[in-house]
Amino acid sequence: MSIILLLQTRGRMTAAQLAGELEVSVRTVYRDVEALSAAGIPLYGDAGHAGGYRLLDGYRTRLTGLTEGEAQALFLSGAPGPAADLGLGSVLTAAQLKVRAALPPELRAQADRISGRFHLDAPGWYADEDETPYLSAVADAVWNNRILHIAYRRWRTPTDVERLLEPYGLVLKAGRWYVVAGPGPRTFRVDQILRLTTTDEEFVRPDDFDLTAYWTAYQRDFHARLRQGEAVVRLAPGVRLAGQPETGGRTDDDGWTVVTVPIESLDHAHTEFLRLGTGIEVLEPPELRAKLARTVAELAETYGNAGARGGD
Repeated sequence: MSIILLLQTRGRMTAAQLAGELEVSVRTVYRDVEALSAAGIPLYGDAGHAGGYRLLDGYRTRLTGLTEGEAQALFLSGAPGPAADLGLGSVLTAAQLKVRAALPPELRAQADRISGRFHLDAPGWYADEDETPYLSAVADAVWNNRILHIAYRRWRTPTDVERLLEPYGLVLKAGRWYVVAGPGPRTFRVDQILRLTTTDEEFVRPDDFDLTAYWTAYQRDFHARLRQGEAVVRLAPGVRLAGQPETGGRTDDDGWTVVTVPIESLDHAHTEFLRLGTGIEVLEPPELRAKLARTVAELAETYGNAGARGGD
């Protein structure tokens, strides 16, 4: 069934391409193709450099091969918010209606059930929604392989720069849109595009570019660069550092836990550790401990003076 659906959606594919997509051996593909042909599926193989397997023109299979779990996942992954951002909200609704109509009655009931019980809303509560006025223009350039001329605001100086982009793909991460573009490729936040002009010049998207693989590697590299330092801290009983991998875990005589945690920078760790108040004590590095001590002293002076001003 997977071979049929791949050929139905992508057209001609070689045995090696099918094997790579399905994570099986080429021999397994040969065996399954023979079984499909024996079952009456109009599947043909062409030899030569431009050869491969293909289905007879006009042949379509119905969606009766979907399992219950696949049907549920299909309607769970609708993502109406992002689709609407890209101007595809009505298209997504129409596609779901067509898929639903093609499902057998028992799977249709399962799809309706999961749609009514689960709703995905990825952005966090306290994050302001990014303004992305150029999102549809970027999406159109991605789709049509058009080079973009943008003015872009980045975090380092000079902050405002101009770039020519070959947009390979769009990624939605935690409610924020990113465009992955060549040359490079590199990653840009769509909400930081100040101005945009779509050129008439087309670019050739690299055949070997895999957006999912790139983004996975990009995230891995980002997190590796994000936390290059370490801090040794004491945590009061019951206190944990949310989202931080801890090593060590030795408990001292006072019941406090001594752990080593990765930190992004002294300034970032200073801000994050202050949130825990007296529930944390920094032991190392000494620069971070001194920075926190200065802040606490300044706070004590500020509130001490405030108390004095509030007296008679």
